[in-house]
Formats: sequence, structure tokens, C-alpha cells
Amino acid sequence: MTRFIAIAVLLFLPLPIVIVVLSSFTSAGYLSFPIEGFSLRWYAEFLGSADWLRVLGTSALLALIGALVSTGASLAAAWAVVRHGVRFGTAYETLLLTPLIFPHAAIGVIMIVTLSSLGWLGTFTGLVLVHCILTIPYAYRPVAAALRKADPALEEAAASLGARPWRTFWQVSLPAVRPGLVTSLLFSFIISFDEVTVTMFLVGPFVMTLPVQVFSEVLESASPVIAAVSATLVLFTSVMVFVLDKVIGIQFFVERD
Repeated sequence: MTRFIAIAVLLFLPLPIVIVVLSSFTSAGYLSFPIEGFSLRWYAEFLGSADWLRVLGTSALLALIGALVSTGASLAAAWAVVRHGVRFGTAYETLLLTPLIFPHAAIGVIMIVTLSSLGWLGTFTGLVLVHCILTIPYAYRPVAAALRKADPALEEAAASLGARPWRTFWQVSLPAVRPGLVTSLLFSFIISFDEVTVTMFLVGPFVMTLPVQVFSEVLESASPVIAAVSATLVLFTSVMVFVLDKVIGIQFFVERD
């Protein structure tokens, strides 16, 4: 009975994704399932639209900057906690993970007040700051796990042979934590690229992201181009996770520290 329930759950989880992907190939002018006919019209409309490509570029740039900043900040934090054993290290790690605890709607309201006081509400800079806060918990865990696995004796050996601290860090420490850094970069990019709940509180007339644009289109119409955009994002995310699993492995998210 337990095995039957487990199989049923595993079959049900991807079912909405399958329905959206199949709906993106409909020839009808509205979202429907089963589809009335096969057509690539909606993919052509998505890839041929300057507005869709503009918000796609904004989301990609936002996710790239957020991933780089989050990974760099996570490396610095993990280095302080794991290598140097700063006081209250556990409390420090808990503080970094707090964005996972609070509801995103509450974070959105808090960020409206914060960014308004800074004059960054509705700006790209404000979105970068918020996305870094949201992705740091996902970036910190694989970096810290990789750093705990790295043998500090290698760094001590390099230093004893006369290597300067910067050379030891660049040629010994960084290669040892490379799997964690790559995992951190890719997962931060994916989390930032797909983020919609908090972002929809903060976008303005001059900056819009792809997920928020999709949400707005769902409220205004039921065009199948939304299914084409969603299917493209699902394919893009799946390819990134597949490549990450094959090249580096995603064990940092499932194993214990």
C-alpha cells in the first residue's frame, strides 16, 4: 500500500508540468487541454516578441548578478564560520538562513519599506539586493558543505612550503571547494530567475522580470504563449540541473553537513 501511494505521488507531481508543456503546442487561440491541433505558433510569438525578450534579458541579467554576489558573500561567510570558527557561528548561520523561514509575502512588504527609504523601489539595483538576500540561503549551504569536506592540511602544507596566503587561497582552497561554488552559482541563478512572489511587490514601470510578466499575462488573458514561456523555462531549468548533476553532482543539497 505504501509503495502504491509513493508511486502515485511520483506520477502526480510532474503531471501539471506535462499538461502545460502539451498545452503550449495547441493551435487554438486560448489555453486548452487536450489540445485541438499541433502548432509551434506560440513559441514563434514568444521568441519573436521584443517585449518578451526584453524581460527575459532582464531576468537573466538579474539572476546572473544575484548568483555571483550571493556565491561570493556565501564563500566569505562560510570561510569565517568553518575555517576561522567565529564566535556564535551557529547563530550566524541561522541568520543567513532566515529568508527561508519568513513568508515571501511578508518579505515583500518589508522590502517595499526598505527600498523606499533607500530610493531603490522599482529599480534594478533594488531587485539585485532583494534577490541576493533570497538566494544566499541556497548559496551558503553547498559552499559550507564543500569547505567542511576540504582538508585544511593541504592549505597548511602550501603555506609551510612558502606559498603566500593569496596563492594558497587561489591554487589550493578554491579548487577544493569548486563543486560547492558551481552548485551555489547554478542554484542561485535558478532560484533568482524563477522568483516571482517577492519580485512582484518591487517591480516598477521601468523594470520587469519574466516570471512577473507571465503572472500579469495570466491575470489579463489566457493566451497559449504563457504555456510556451513556461515550457521554455521548465526545459531551461531541467537542462541546468541535469548538467549540474552530471558534471558536479547535487549531493550537497541532500547529504548531511
